[in-house]
Amino acid sequence: MIANISKSKYFLITALTPLLLGCDEELLDDIDKIDVPEGYMLSAGISTVFNNSSFAYDQDAPWVAENVANRKRFTHGDKLYDDALTQSTGLGPVYAGYSCGSCHRNAGRTKPALWTQISQDADGTPVYGSGEYGFSSMLVYVARKNGQFFQNYGRVLHDQSIYGIQAEGKLQCRWHYEDFEFPDGEKYQLARPEYTITEWYAKYGDTDDPIDPNELFCSVRIPLRHVGMGQMMAIDREEIKRLAAQSNYPEYGISGRCNYVTERGVYDIGLSGNKAQHQDLTVELGFSSDMGATNSRYPEEICEGQLQMNEGSMMGLTYDHLDVSTQDMEDVDYYMHGLGVPARRLGSTTKMVEYQGHKITERDYLAIGEKNFFKAKCQLCHVTTLHTRPRGAKLLSGTELPWLGGQTIHPYSDYLLHDMGSEIMGVGLNDNYRSGLAMGNEWRTTPLWGIGLQSLVNSHTYFLHDGRARNLQEAIMWHGGEGYTSRQIFSNMNKEDRLALIKFLESL
Repeated sequence: MIANISKSKYFLITALTPLLLGCDEELLDDIDKIDVPEGYMLSAGISTVFNNSSFAYDQDAPWVAENVANRKRFTHGDKLYDDALTQSTGLGPVYAGYSCGSCHRNAGRTKPALWTQISQDADGTPVYGSGEYGFSSMLVYVARKNGQFFQNYGRVLHDQSIYGIQAEGKLQCRWHYEDFEFPDGEKYQLARPEYTITEWYAKYGDTDDPIDPNELFCSVRIPLRHVGMGQMMAIDREEIKRLAAQSNYPEYGISGRCNYVTERGVYDIGLSGNKAQHQDLTVELGFSSDMGATNSRYPEEICEGQLQMNEGSMMGLTYDHLDVSTQDMEDVDYYMHGLGVPARRLGSTTKMVEYQGHKITERDYLAIGEKNFFKAKCQLCHVTTLHTRPRGAKLLSGTELPWLGGQTIHPYSDYLLHDMGSEIMGVGLNDNYRSGLAMGNEWRTTPLWGIGLQSLVNSHTYFLHDGRARNLQEAIMWHGGEGYTSRQIFSNMNKEDRLALIKFLESL
């Protein structure tokens, strides 16, 4: 879904011929020829777009838009990303979403069902969870307490299924609330989820008993924004390794580390995912695990050996061919790499806002918020500036994208793992689910670019891995462990300075 934006809204580049047609170091010089509109700042070099609409995440980068061949492939990948799979085109038998776009609306985060009420308990407690409309916009990870998977379920509980087939189970969520107070007296509240799985399709092992909830660890993930994914894949891995070696600030309790994972037979650092547990954008895994669509990397159905296979056969499904071609998967990968990154908005120089009894410009106000961001030491993990490799990125089948190379980018992340604590509301952000080297309490630093446009793109402000934070302030106040110092500095600011910091985040 490509926005119909006039060229004046695009990120303008002159002398584009060597940039768009060449594959050598000449393209690195064109960064100096960019015309940046007043009030904006580059976020992703030549992939920056100046779009503040609901399609801010879903616009092709200029190096795509200005080249016919690039644009054609991007458009095809965009269509595959958004088009709904059906039973006849590969969906199911069980699945979590029927297209990439069903969970990543406008390349963002579709509102998760964790905040959609489905029933209530006898005492009136609202119950939220798995929807009945084809997707719930969340992934439900299940495992034993010892880290092993449950027989007949695998790592993800698929709560949706095609007609005539039983889903693997349904998730229920009940929210627990606790009230807190900042030192200046302002009150705030945090919400902690409690998960229950019902309607399990199979019993536990060879017994007649259902899965013992005391043996179950359940972690829920809402979709990630697909902002800057191509730039992330082009990042200089050596720079990330250097950050890990340098990321030791004992005075603030901070020490980030890389998550090393093995994929496609390669052992290297992960960058993608909530716990940096993947080396690439996991397009094939998304088609397989999220939609039940077989492909060359995952040729077996996700419910292989389960009763849903026989049910599918009875409903007319056949399993003698792959549902998605390698070329189509790489085109989706191309689309994600080719998405532009919204420019940072610096604020108006004429619009006035109130700050500590005085009228100042919006731009000056955001500058104060940025200073508070650094005052709270947020930049020690949300690193402002990184660089991409000279040769850019490679797609699934080896296609090179040199346009992503040699760029200075501002993702506001170090892409490292950090202990986010277990102390807040008794559990903190520890989900007890391991991914690669990442422990349950460790999470990759979330890139912040584009975060302020999420409410416009997706009509909600749920943040963190499971959407428990209903706004950015709550997200900050869930920071424990290595984020404790920043949370405390933020807490001790006066209300106006806390709000200024939030407004700065919304400008990214």
